[in-house]
Amino acid sequence: MDNPEPPRRELSRSDFGFDLPEELIAQAPPRVRGESRLLSLDEPTGPPRDLQFSDLVSLLRAGDLLVRNSTRVLPARVHGTKASGGRVELMLERVVGPNRALMQMRASKATPVGRRIALPGGATAEVVAVLDGFAELEFDRPVVPYLEAHGEMPLPPYIRRPVSGDDRERYQTVYARAPGAVAAPTAGLHFNAAMFDALTDSGVELADVTLHVGAGTYQPLRAESLDEVRLHEEWLEVGQDVVDAVARTRARGGRVVAVGTTVVRSLETAAAGGTLSAYRGPTRLFIRPGYVFRVIDVLVTNFHLPESSLMVLVCAFGGRERVLAAYRHAVQQRYRFFSYGDAMLLTPGEVPRS
Repeated sequence: MDNPEPPRRELSRSDFGFDLPEELIAQAPPRVRGESRLLSLDEPTGPPRDLQFSDLVSLLRAGDLLVRNSTRVLPARVHGTKASGGRVELMLERVVGPNRALMQMRASKATPVGRRIALPGGATAEVVAVLDGFAELEFDRPVVPYLEAHGEMPLPPYIRRPVSGDDRERYQTVYARAPGAVAAPTAGLHFNAAMFDALTDSGVELADVTLHVGAGTYQPLRAESLDEVRLHEEWLEVGQDVVDAVARTRARGGRVVAVGTTVVRSLETAAAGGTLSAYRGPTRLFIRPGYVFRVIDVLVTNFHLPESSLMVLVCAFGGRERVLAAYRHAVQQRYRFFSYGDAMLLTPGEVPRS
């Protein structure tokens, strides 16, 4: 009698870690937008290929659909003062109304509901609720234009330098148009206008979704068991125009290419009912190995933090061992990591497909 196969071990947070020398964490963007490296895993088997990001034009095909996230990063960090004189740092999580926002609040002492905070430019904000560790604040003026005028760009915590004037442009995609994010959809930072011209000239179609990235994107997974993970909520919109573009792409035999994990979560959330439909609302979708992908065929993405939900998503799409081997190769070849770092192109590994 044959020995039965041993039961498969459930994956946990620590199965998605890797060793990263700190000096490989990019502290600034490349001198010129698009002058990044591209690690290509464009075949299900075989070694990764070391390319330049501009080579992406030759890796995509006529008839493919490139889907981008059109969110615009707000200058989301602002410093205020309580009536006691204590300093408060506010960091936007998401806008919930014209004058209301959920914000992370850092202060030496807790700021209770009802307290007012004096802000630059003569503005004030009142704490009206505390929800899931975030403070909900009512501003005395519209939030978005106020932050645009007085806020500071919210660089990730692993960028250990002061914010510079260049970050207002470079921590923003060239196609950003819908304000609301507090972190950039970083895979899009590599593209410049000339590259989009080259892609459309080669027969690649473009489409835009919107997902406003929240500050929770930098939070590590707290639970060791993936079954216990509950992601922060983010707001997204997938329009009927995108649904129609995907249908056209399928009809002509093209591929749906996601620019970043935020596009993956947007499209897969909109397809949660089994088929892709227009959708506008929140998502907490946590994509992990075993997830059945319904929309995405190719992923362009940056290198992500170890043991993060984004690392788990990439492994779910590309295959955990294959992706971790590619990350080890990237470390050996001195790729630049995280938001201002280099990029990967990834086709599916052995993953379920609908």
